[in-house]
Amino acid sequence: MMRAALELADVLRRHGTTYREAHADSLSHAQRRVMSAIERCRTAALGGHVEECDTCGHQRIAYNSCGNRHCPKCQSLARAQWLDDRQADLLPVPYFHVVFTIPEQIASIAFQNKRVVYDILFQATAETLHTIAAEPRHLGAAIGFIAILHTWGQNLVHHPHLHCVVPGGGLAPDGSRWVACKPGFFLPVRVLSRLFRRLFLERLQHAFDTGELRFFSSLTHLSEPAQFARYLAGPRHAEWVVYAKQPFGGPQQVLDYLGRYTHRVAISNNRLVSLTDGHVTFRWKDYRRPDKPRVMQLPPLEFIRRFLLHVLPRGLQRIRHYGLLSNRLRESRLTACLHLLKVEPDREARSAPEPDYRDRYAKLTGRSLYDCPVCSRGRMLCIERLLPGGSPRAPPASPR
Repeated sequence: MMRAALELADVLRRHGTTYREAHADSLSHAQRRVMSAIERCRTAALGGHVEECDTCGHQRIAYNSCGNRHCPKCQSLARAQWLDDRQADLLPVPYFHVVFTIPEQIASIAFQNKRVVYDILFQATAETLHTIAAEPRHLGAAIGFIAILHTWGQNLVHHPHLHCVVPGGGLAPDGSRWVACKPGFFLPVRVLSRLFRRLFLERLQHAFDTGELRFFSSLTHLSEPAQFARYLAGPRHAEWVVYAKQPFGGPQQVLDYLGRYTHRVAISNNRLVSLTDGHVTFRWKDYRRPDKPRVMQLPPLEFIRRFLLHVLPRGLQRIRHYGLLSNRLRESRLTACLHLLKVEPDREARSAPEPDYRDRYAKLTGRSLYDCPVCSRGRMLCIERLLPGGSPRAPPASPR
């Protein structure tokens, strides 16, 4: 009999209570909500329904998902829906991947001021790309892009950075033509890095001056203006990491890439290897030696602590659209871009989502939840709704 795959929920269910007791004074409300949601995900605690095959009589229980964006089990359908919505936004041009990373000293401030500093990261990145792209000596065009916040490294340490996916060109200032970037080259990364550093630190200083930043524990001394200025002296003169990856091969590769990044959480279930009383073992990639698979072992409470580092403030958007791809401008600007690129827009109206999640799942993934997993001929039909914490009226019947 095949062993069930290990999940993050298994770690939290086994060690979550101990972690809550050990960190009762420091665990935030948001972190508690995430832990509880993942522990309860697809269990009787959230309710569900019983399905029965109309041919062989096989029954199964389907419990409801928690829907929390930090739950690795709940992202597949959301990711598929988001990618389906983005199909119409793709332009027939090369796309570039640009990554903006903040230094470790700034990351420490970000951890204690997530909402403020993550917003600054988005703002400084967006202004940097727009400003440099608009300069005639670089591109001389208005661009659009998608920015995706990641706060983790492969070993689950706190490592905030933005992944930006950018079409290789933009609209001329007067909107009369499409301005393409040079083949294989988007914008100079050193120029991006210098402006990004300046804009970010200006905004961070403003947040300090207006009392938006709070400091605790080892950073308490930064509440003093002189100490804060001294702390920023290092990052102010350091080279900040901005790098551009090789351009994508085509629009479909853009979607494939976005599918790996947009709805990713700190660690996916498929990276988990084993769980014992003493260790959680998981796979990770060392980018200094990317061809050599690595495995890391952490005590369960340390593993949970690292995962919870990446819980986002409620309501903070981690996927944002800018410029030509912003919600306000997207439809009109993309239509103009397609016209200038001599491509006919797809005017076929997108059908409204089906009300039943199984229809949406089949449409987005190509796999049907209606098909009976036992006889493969019948159709699974709902025969009973389960309230949260409820049990079926009778145990699921065996196939006839």
